[in-house]
Amino acid sequence: MEPAPRSASLNELRPDDAGSGDPPFRRPGLIVRAGPFALVAVAAEASLALPPGPHAWTEVTISLLLLAVVPLAFLLPWDRLPSWMPVLVPLVYTGSALALTLAAGTISGVGIVVLIPLIWTALFHRRWESACVVVAIVAAEIVVSLVQSAPGAVIVRRELLWAALGVLLAVATHGLRDRIRHSQDANARLQERIGELMVVEDRDRLAADLQGSVVQRIFAAGLKLQGAASQTAQPEVRRRVESSVTDLDDAIRLLRQAIFGLEHRLGPLSLRQQVLRLCADMSPVPEITFAGPVDEALLPAAEDQLADLLRVALGLIAPRAAQIFLRVEAGQDLRVVVTGTGPEPWPAGINGAGPDFAPLVDRGGQAGLEIEIEPVADGTQLAWSSPLRSSPSRRALADAADGR
Repeated sequence: MEPAPRSASLNELRPDDAGSGDPPFRRPGLIVRAGPFALVAVAAEASLALPPGPHAWTEVTISLLLLAVVPLAFLLPWDRLPSWMPVLVPLVYTGSALALTLAAGTISGVGIVVLIPLIWTALFHRRWESACVVVAIVAAEIVVSLVQSAPGAVIVRRELLWAALGVLLAVATHGLRDRIRHSQDANARLQERIGELMVVEDRDRLAADLQGSVVQRIFAAGLKLQGAASQTAQPEVRRRVESSVTDLDDAIRLLRQAIFGLEHRLGPLSLRQQVLRLCADMSPVPEITFAGPVDEALLPAAEDQLADLLRVALGLIAPRAAQIFLRVEAGQDLRVVVTGTGPEPWPAGINGAGPDFAPLVDRGGQAGLEIEIEPVADGTQLAWSSPLRSSPSRRALADAADGR
């Protein structure tokens, strides 16, 4: 019997997956993996009952004892043992096979059983463990040859051939494992890509429907209201109608931004899409304005930095705000302005913001950015600027974003 691998099946293996801290002989699928090797071991031991029988009962006893040690490996606390210790189990099995060969005699045909631990290790363990087992097999063959009193040339030839066979089996099996793993990874990426394409197709259809029907209807309603406003002489009515038209224009702008986000979701998210996704589940939902080439403004590390700062800023603003206004503008630098207004009083303190905004200031300081906190009517405004990717200081910004 041989040790169970560190994962449930061959499909889940990695070439160097042992030593991760999980018990190596207590994983699902143990019987399926260990059963065939256990049957071969039992059959090899039982073959000693065939004529002419064992040559030496001492070696038979040693072989059976070593083989009995192997199942005891499943009782060891492997999670508390060093990561190199699992290799001792196939080595003990190799010793059992050596004793079996010595007991049965070199012409009994059981010598091939010494390859069993190598096949097991190559299938389920790491490369260096396979190398250890190959060395053990070569050593076992040397012992067998010396007991047989074979000529020196025969010993050399035998060791060369056994070593070549062992290396061939180990290299071929580990290479097959690598190819299976790469194929599974490629298949997983392909399935993910197919899923993304299906989602994007649905989003494109939704974006087209919104653009072709909803936006046009809102625009038509705005035109009708403008026409109605021109036909009334009452200033208050005219003012309210014009205010409604302005609100509809803002709604069209926000809707177009949402459509833009829907149409460009394939691949890595752009900065615009990250901002829209960050604000999608907030309450109240921020009114977002983009200006300039926002998506091409920053390096990827700086985009992640900006998204992190924006997440903190919105988290501080949202609990007190009845309305949140967010503006992201790419000019000489990328300017982010978050404004929150609401009926509840805002804390007073340094820069009109108080200690509640200290986490944002600290986070900005760590990133090398200065957070501007200013009171506004019924609220607070947070703002900061990030250098563009073409700015001379972009390297310093990227280093700060990576935490270097």
